[in-house]
Amino acid sequence: MPDYQKLYTTLFNKITDIIEELQEVQRLTEELYLQSEEDEESTID
Repeated sequence: MPDYQKLYTTLFNKITDIIEELQEVQRLTEELYLQSEEDEESTID
């Protein structure tokens, strides 16, 4: 019989890792976007 607790824990941990990675990538892209806006504003002035 499969060890369902181990299966669930493994799945849960991997999903959690992926969610954290996606959140970090989102933060990074938001920072890049904001920097690009600042660069555009400085060239307009």
